[in-house]
Formats: sequence, structure tokens, C-alpha cells
Amino acid sequence: MDQHPLFDEFSEVSAKQWKQKIQVDLKGADYNDTLVWETLEGIKVKPFYSQEDLEALPRYQMPKKHQWRAAQHLIFATEQESNSVALKAINNGAQEICISAIPTTADLSTLLKGINKKEIALQLGFTNPSTTHYKSILEEWKPEYQSLVLTYDPIGQLAETGNWSSTMETDLQAAKDLMATNTAVNVYSHTVNLELYQNAGANCVQQLAYGLAHASEYLNLAEAGGQCYINFNLAIGGNYFFEIAKLRALRWLLESLQNKYEGNFTFKLTATPTLRNKTIYDYNVNMLRTTVESMAAVLGGADTIINTPYDTLFNYSNEFGDRIARNQLLLLKEEAYLDEALHATDGTYYIEVLTYQLAQAALDLWKQLETSGGFLANLKKGILQKKIKAAAQKEQSLFDAGQLPLIGTNVYQNPQDKMKASLQKSPFMVCNKRKTLLPPILRKRLAETVEQNRLKDE
Repeated sequence: MDQHPLFDEFSEVSAKQWKQKIQVDLKGADYNDTLVWETLEGIKVKPFYSQEDLEALPRYQMPKKHQWRAAQHLIFATEQESNSVALKAINNGAQEICISAIPTTADLSTLLKGINKKEIALQLGFTNPSTTHYKSILEEWKPEYQSLVLTYDPIGQLAETGNWSSTMETDLQAAKDLMATNTAVNVYSHTVNLELYQNAGANCVQQLAYGLAHASEYLNLAEAGGQCYINFNLAIGGNYFFEIAKLRALRWLLESLQNKYEGNFTFKLTATPTLRNKTIYDYNVNMLRTTVESMAAVLGGADTIINTPYDTLFNYSNEFGDRIARNQLLLLKEEAYLDEALHATDGTYYIEVLTYQLAQAALDLWKQLETSGGFLANLKKGILQKKIKAAAQKEQSLFDAGQLPLIGTNVYQNPQDKMKASLQKSPFMVCNKRKTLLPPILRKRLAETVEQNRLKDE
């Protein structure tokens, strides 16, 4: 690209010259010790990047055309009540409706009554579904409808609960049968729940590598030449530029997988803000956190974004919280014009380098997992659980030391802020003792111990 005439009067400055100037300003302090820092992923981040950092570096090209959908999540109540909430959300701007905990006995015609499937995409999650149940849904889904996601993830259930729904053989056979049944180009019959790993404390490289290994288990079930449609459900953390790069790296890696499977693999990315950095004290700050995280999801290339209500930790679902969460996305889309900003990060030295570093590190870790038997083998041995726990403890120690600040919680606490009387539900991780085949991967927020101590002192 030709330099703009405005800059003709300025001579070009190389990265070496910039570094020399910085070293002079440091007055003898070591450049690497002072300004180069290492992330939780082990990636060394420099104080500045330049065009020289991109020379001979493979770079990811985002799709030329890409639109994201603002989604509304709701938990099933009754067919009529859930339908009413969904229609109201659609009338107020939601472009995709995500309903979880639907009983298999629910009447879908009543639940989805009045929803224009040619315009509104859907994500449906069922309690204890059968392959027959899912097949009946697939048979009724027409090609002219928007996308349908079935949040069906038996491997993810094993990781989250420590148990299969039935047995390994039965669950994997059901996943294989469903994959063989699905021939619609706009139906994603399987979901890889990456959100679990992020909310349990996995770092960005682990999330990417474990997500790829998780998906590979499903891809390996597909018959030769068969189509495999997978939705990847991600949680977006608060490290803004890293989260943009994480999503870009995931797209890059998944597109490489598409080439490996000769186009028989199609993916969708659904992003939601993490719960790991959310707090019950000074909870309005959660709105700032979810806004930044939603922006990162947009710029990283998510297909669907489900925002998290600011009070979701301690309040039951309510109209006000849902409206604020939805309007945050609509403001980003329609007022900030982020619907047209997908390529805003193209050529950004820092993000381009981060994208490559995360993708390469995740690829290396994924290869190690595959060499050692794959996702399920490492999960059964407890290796993945230990790796995630170690990463979570590393992040927790930074939070405890105040080096990872959460406003109003571990820094700038408001002593007048009282929450005990406002908790409609428990915001803390609950471990129900039960017999499991393997240790489950547990979600836990950074602020839980601090909050529990403050509640005791109220």
C-alpha cells in the first residue's frame, strides 16, 4: 500500500531504531526484563510491533463477507411462556433464539409458534434426547430456513459431569447415527462446548487445542465422505486483543481441518462472555466487561453472539437483565456499526502476530494430544483435567495478588456494597458428590473466595 502524501515529510523509522530509542529512554534498565512480558499461555509480548514482525509470517484472511447475529438465550419454562419470551425478544431485535433445558416431551410446534424460521435462527438444547427425537426434528427442517443448532455434545457431557449419558459405546454410536442422518446444509447436529474449558480456567492455547481434539472425536465418527456440521460454543474472556486473536486462530485452524476433510466439515462459532471474571459485588461493572467481550467476539469473527445479563450470577432470568444484554449487542451492531467492522483488525501487527502464535501453539498441543491417543484417552487419564487445573491456579494466584484486577472485588472495594439480601440464587460452584467414571472439569469464578468472605462479614 502506498504511503499517504501526508507522511512524506517524515522519514521511515525501522523497528531497530524504535528499540534503540526505547533503550535510551529506559536509562540503563533491561529492555526484555522491563517491557517484554509473558502471558499465561507462555507467549512473550513485546511493547510494540511493526511491519517487520509480519515479514515471512503466515497470516489469516478473514472471510470477505461475514455477518453476525445478536442472540437471546432463555431457559425453558413452559411451551407457552417460553414462546412468549422468544417472540418478545425477536420483536425487540433478537436475530437468533437459543432455548436450553427443553424436555423431550415438549410440543415444539407450540414452543416455536409464530417464529419465522426463514428469518430467525435457532439453537435448541434438550434434556435426555434420543437419536430418534433429533431425527424427527431434522426431517422437519426445510432448506429455506435459517440455521438450526442442536446443542448435542455427549463428549462434552462426559467432560463436564464425569459420566456418559448411557455408556461410551451407546453415546458415540448415537452421535454417529445422528451425523449420518443430518444432510441439511444449515443444521448443526453437534456442538463442541469450548465454554466449559474457558470457565474452568484453561488458557487460550488449551481452549483451542482441546476444542480441536474434542471436535476430532466427532469427525472420526463420520463415515467416509459424510457431512459433519459442528457448532463451537466459546466463552470470551476479558483479555481483549488475545480474545480477538483466539477467535481468529480458531477459524484458521478449523478451515485447515475443512481442507483435511475435503470440505465435508462445516462449522459455526457461537460466542458468549465468560462467567469466570464476573462478580456479584459492584455488579454493574459486569456490563462493561460483557460489552468489551462481545466486541472481541465480533472482531474475532463469531457467527452468533449470546450476551450474558449483568445480574445472571445472583438473579433468576428477568426481563430487565435480558433486555440490557440484548441491547448491548444491538448498540454494537446498529449504533457502533460493528456489523461492518469484521476487517478492522486486518493488518494490525499485534493481532496478526498473536493470531499466528496462538494458532501455532494450539496446533502443536493438539498434535501432542492426538499422538498420545486423542481427547477421550487424555480425558480418561485425567491429564486434561490436571492441565486445566494448573492453568486455573496460575490465573487465580495473579487475581489473589491483585495483579489481575476486577474492579470492586479485589481492587477498589466499596465497603458499603452489601449483597447477602440480594442473592436470589447461589453464585458459587456447587460440587455434588457422586460416583463418576473420571474427574469432571469444573467451572469456577476467580472472585468466589473473596465474595464468600465478604458475605460472611456483612
